[in-house]
Amino acid sequence: MKSIDLNQRLASLDFFRGFVMFLLIAEFAHLFEVLRNSGNEQLTVVVDFLFHHAKWEGLHFWDLVQPFFMFIVGVSIPLSYANRKKKGDSEVKIRRHAFQRALLLLLFGWGLYCVGPEKIVFQFDNVLAQLSFTYLISFLLLKQASWLQITLGFAFILISDLLYRFFPVTGFDQAFVAGQNFGTWFNILISGYEYGGHWAAFNAIPTTAHTLWGVVAGKWLMENTSASEKLKKLILAGIIAMTLGYLTFSFTPVIKRIATTSFVLLSAGWTFLALAFCYWLIDIKGLVKKILVFRVVGVNPLFIYLFASLGGGGLFLKIIKPFSNSVIGGFSSWWADLSSGLFVLFGLWYLCYWLFKQKIFIKI
Repeated sequence: MKSIDLNQRLASLDFFRGFVMFLLIAEFAHLFEVLRNSGNEQLTVVVDFLFHHAKWEGLHFWDLVQPFFMFIVGVSIPLSYANRKKKGDSEVKIRRHAFQRALLLLLFGWGLYCVGPEKIVFQFDNVLAQLSFTYLISFLLLKQASWLQITLGFAFILISDLLYRFFPVTGFDQAFVAGQNFGTWFNILISGYEYGGHWAAFNAIPTTAHTLWGVVAGKWLMENTSASEKLKKLILAGIIAMTLGYLTFSFTPVIKRIATTSFVLLSAGWTFLALAFCYWLIDIKGLVKKILVFRVVGVNPLFIYLFASLGGGGLFLKIIKPFSNSVIGGFSSWWADLSSGLFVLFGLWYLCYWLFKQKIFIKI
């Protein structure tokens, strides 16, 4: 548990992070599953696009959540580094903390999803595990020039793209075919089997661009320039990334599950633009008090993610489910499920709000 001076934090970043985490805890509350099963075909289509991943090719809104989160971590790195230096921490202490954080992220990611009922397995496809790699690489490159960080982001994408296109092993030489590509081969190499849904562990390489470019954005936001100049840089970066993404889409399909070049570029573009919108809305227009609902989640992201993942959402659901079934279930089981989900979401949010009011911030 650590103390945080809220007045020195970038409010728009807390808001952006909080918005992403709010969506994730809503998923843990099973709200999206309930909405998808409403029986209304139009609502099902909308919910499927907004809150479920594309089955293979294509880009849904939910495919942007992980890029958002990894980018946000990148933005935080230079801000955190500057705060630690201001407090008097040495380079050795800061570097040791970064390595410890990367290790803990890996262990949390592994522990949450990779302990099977019969044996321990190593799987490297969830956001925390992959973030352990992208965070560490981005931290080690923190002091490099922005142009080099941008270039290295493209280099990570290119390495992945070339491996998928020219991998010479028979049976895994179909670049963009599910279960027959380099990503599948790599999954089998490190884990002994293909992952469900064809998610690729190797995604940590191309998506390092998201975290590394987040570092660049963070450095821009720390520059001694006007807010409008910072906003212009974020918007321009977003437009360039999206343009490149649409250009590569002509010869590379958009596939999040293996983080193709077009996906990484398009999602990076949307991420820059999302941060730009949050920066304009919160730090330029000053609407902080009106978005407290997201900010309270944004300052305790790891805690609420782990709490909900480890059964916190299920615990709240067990408490509220009998009441919603008794009061509403006789009228409509769907409305009872929806009410339960909303109460669980409120419970998870209120826990974050209570921690916020008590100025308790759990960090690693």
